Amino acid sequence: MRRNPTLRMLGVLLLLSLPLLLAGCSSALLDPKGQIGEEQRTLILTAFGLMQIVVIPVIVMTLLFAWRYRRSNRDATYTPDWAHSNKIEAVVWFIPMVIIAFLAVLTWYTSHSLDPHKSIVPAEDQQEPMEIQAVSLDWKWLFIYPEQGIATVNEVAFPEDTPVRFRVTSGSVMNAFFIPRLGSQIYAMAGMDNDVHLVADEPGVYEGRSTNYSGAGFSGMTFEAQVGTQEEFDAWVEEAKASSNSLNFPEEYYALASPSANNEVEYFSDVPSSLYEQILKSFHAGGNHAEYMEEYVDNSAREAIGHGGGHGESESHGDESHSDSESHGEPMSAEAAE
Repeated sequence: MRRNPTLRMLGVLLLLSLPLLLAGCSSALLDPKGQIGEEQRTLILTAFGLMQIVVIPVIVMTLLFAWRYRRSNRDATYTPDWAHSNKIEAVVWFIPMVIIAFLAVLTWYTSHSLDPHKSIVPAEDQQEPMEIQAVSLDWKWLFIYPEQGIATVNEVAFPEDTPVRFRVTSGSVMNAFFIPRLGSQIYAMAGMDNDVHLVADEPGVYEGRSTNYSGAGFSGMTFEAQVGTQEEFDAWVEEAKASSNSLNFPEEYYALASPSANNEVEYFSDVPSSLYEQILKSFHAGGNHAEYMEEYVDNSAREAIGHGGGHGESESHGDESHSDSESHGEPMSAEAAE
């Protein structure tokens, strides 16, 4: 049977085009812009390299054996009764065991050194740490700056070489906060006060997003992290303070929390420093999240996504939640949940 030369040529062209297609791909995880991201990239590449110690020889030997013991090769030794080799068994078991042991130690070490709750100690050339509070809503991100007295929607900014502690919670369903070029992701859950520490080593605009599916508007739940000099950050703060929007609790906050997709960037200049704590406590014993949802959140928006009577679902369910958590009056931390 003759091979079709056209199909052979198409196969060659396809192989030659693969590098061009792959050249258009990029990976934020492998192009980090911060200390945490760089350490995570090192971990990924180290683990990948160790696995190649097994993968590459297996692929090479598979091709080599197939070629050497092909039917037409009369020089290959034919040993149909061969069944065991102690040398081969030693190599097959020893090398993977060494790799697994090394990976186990590496995983244990980096699980502690890259703990997202671990504070970043500023170096001599870095500024003092700052705090930003992030709240996931349907389907947008609210960022609160307690020290500056401002808040933003779908945009966060901070200076380069400044360790940032992001306190993360949710005013709705579970989400995940992630800026891929800067490092770790962390989950956002209603009533839980989680945190993650990040730092950017150079200025730029980095994409952030939720990485936990949360409903119809999930694909638009993205934001920009703007990193610049201290002077640029101060100018950005002044721009936010020039906004006429305020964000008090509960009226204006729950109006903002109404489900909406693909939201534009918003600035709020009059924001109480206790807003984040009030959001947390609204889900705890004595909180009134379900009642606030009924009173302030747009009913048509809630019905469109099946929220019904809010996250309390009904009055009876809300009463059960209060009775079950009556002894818990403080925000639950990530460590407590673990």
